[in-house]
Amino acid sequence: MSRAERGATDTDDPVAYFLDDITFQGKSQRTRDAYERVLREFEAYLTERGLGLDEANHRDCMAWIHQLRGSVGESTVATYASYLHRFYGYMTEVGTFEENPMALVLEEIDESINVDPERRDITVPAMRSFVADVTHPLDRAIIVTLLKTGVRAGELCNLDRRDLALSESPFEWSHRPQLDGKPDSIYVDDAPSAGQEYNGQPRTASNKRKRATTIPVDEELATVLVEWLAVRPDPRSGADPLFVSTTDEWGKRLTPDMVHHIVETHARDQGWYRDGGGAEENVTPHYFRHFFTTHLRDRTGDRGIVKYLRGDVAQDIIDTYTHDWGDRVREVYSDHIYRLL
Repeated sequence: MSRAERGATDTDDPVAYFLDDITFQGKSQRTRDAYERVLREFEAYLTERGLGLDEANHRDCMAWIHQLRGSVGESTVATYASYLHRFYGYMTEVGTFEENPMALVLEEIDESINVDPERRDITVPAMRSFVADVTHPLDRAIIVTLLKTGVRAGELCNLDRRDLALSESPFEWSHRPQLDGKPDSIYVDDAPSAGQEYNGQPRTASNKRKRATTIPVDEELATVLVEWLAVRPDPRSGADPLFVSTTDEWGKRLTPDMVHHIVETHARDQGWYRDGGGAEENVTPHYFRHFFTTHLRDRTGDRGIVKYLRGDVAQDIIDTYTHDWGDRVREVYSDHIYRLL
């Protein structure tokens, strides 16, 4: 079918046209801004080469994506590629462009790229309302811990009580040496590996951090953890896991599947999860990591500290934040972490 037969749409500014349409579709201002930034950067890249957006072929797109590597992370490269894919796919559908050059590009680069990276956009007040409806001490502690620390489900399951230091608690236990001088914090090690013994107990999940990380615990998180410890069943394991089951497997260390089930149950009740829904729609433990990253980064403007807290940074950067942990990391975190209770 020719362009004329499909009813071509004339526009002097394809990017503006696309942005208007996704706004009409209900996309948030933050999403629109993200698309505009990426598309304008790509447009400028083409302009320097004497090309328009409608003239780019798959090699032009591939060359731009290739030059991104080294300046941004692979996950960002994937996001940029998927933004271009959606832009070209839409403009082809409405007849403005003849073809989508990104369709071939996505076959040639990392197959793990999500061609639809948009996630449900939940505000802090909406998340606060969600948390208010979670009353079970274990479920509440799990959800608030995930939201306040950005840890993965497996990393949460691997936490032992020694990995937690609280300055105000009616209970006593010995924290690990790495938390000496760092009150009100959680230590997330990079060592636990699925199938391997760690602290005297085989683990069912791996911690995927590049380096061990110490994460501050604010007053809200400390409160829900103390409430949980007050009713926590006696653990079956001598490793003293922080989170254990309160159902049929009473006292057993939680597994990622258990955590996913708990989060899914509450997300369904909120209308944030449905069978067949993808990562962009369903709220899962991994969504909470996305929420933590997005909102803390937007509030602090400090990508380095957010990367440190996520455990995503290399040794030289982590040395900087480890050395200055007591001042810079805790101060920035405490000043900007969102309130949920």
